[in-house]
Amino acid sequence: MAKEFQNHGHEVVLYTFSLQYPNFLFPGKTQYSEDSAPKDLKIQRSISSVNPINWLSQGNKIKKENYDLIIIRFWLPFMGPAFGTILRQIKKDKKSKIIALIDNIIPHESRIGDKPFTKYFVKPVDGFVAMTQFVLDEISLFDAVKPRILTPHPIFDNFGEIESREIALEKLGLPKDNKYMMFFGFIRDYKGLDILLEAFSDSQFRDSGYKLIIAGEYYAKKEKYQNLISKFNLAEDIYQFDGFIADSEVANYFNACDILVQPYKTATQSGVTQIAYHFNKPMIVTNVGGLSEMCPDGKVGYVVDPTPQAIRDAIFKFYNNTDHIEMHRTILEEKKKYSWKILVENILKLKSMIN
Repeated sequence: MAKEFQNHGHEVVLYTFSLQYPNFLFPGKTQYSEDSAPKDLKIQRSISSVNPINWLSQGNKIKKENYDLIIIRFWLPFMGPAFGTILRQIKKDKKSKIIALIDNIIPHESRIGDKPFTKYFVKPVDGFVAMTQFVLDEISLFDAVKPRILTPHPIFDNFGEIESREIALEKLGLPKDNKYMMFFGFIRDYKGLDILLEAFSDSQFRDSGYKLIIAGEYYAKKEKYQNLISKFNLAEDIYQFDGFIADSEVANYFNACDILVQPYKTATQSGVTQIAYHFNKPMIVTNVGGLSEMCPDGKVGYVVDPTPQAIRDAIFKFYNNTDHIEMHRTILEEKKKYSWKILVENILKLKSMIN
């Protein structure tokens, strides 16, 4: 998005975290990427999510720059106090317009303090961007007056090139004569990996070359899922890549699989869907939140109920019918809707609606 703003002739500065989460609240192994910083972008690592003195100083620092537009991404109420304080300082310049890009306004996993933290964040915001109708409707629970727009999540096209399945499987060290479905991303309970494992336990998958790739770091208790794998005797049919998947490695997994499965129990939208679009991969998503808005049923994949039987049936339908041939053609057309250019133009349109 920053690069697309630059393509439109705007000067862009990114303010990111010096500390995003305290270690005792962070479920993963590391908060830091080992990849090189993006080129041609001004990035300042300066914001602490837990230090009120930092919130005031960073807000004042940004205020003094007199930016025309501040875009802030919101995905978790925990960030409400930090972001809300920073934005209140910025608003003292009487110039900057503040737009919030909302991933989730209501979190997938509720905690004490969610509502007051979110309300505190929302108050200084001038306008909202939602990427699904589901999220747009939820914003009204916190603000029903300020301008807002709906614009789909663009395709993530920064994770490498499309290459042959055989090359990708070789890079991952996987046999080439299997059928591969994939669960990708951080593993949290709301994402329904347990539902997928139960679906995959169906005896029809055994001895037929069906394999499941699980690629992502456990943010939930790993033992729960390992116990299910043992219970259903799935170890020989599952390839687990347990850990954070670096941006430079994402392409290998998507190029290797036949279909992406997102068995979520709750959702708003998913960036994983937009990675699948980039790599021209059909998908199975559950009919929760805004997932179905990004996956036209029967055209680029299947939208199903979040049950093991429904997911199992969709997997067999994909492999046993010829739908996937037409799906690949449809994906090429559907993905044209999801460009960074459209997102930036819509954000600038929203800016013009703010008094």
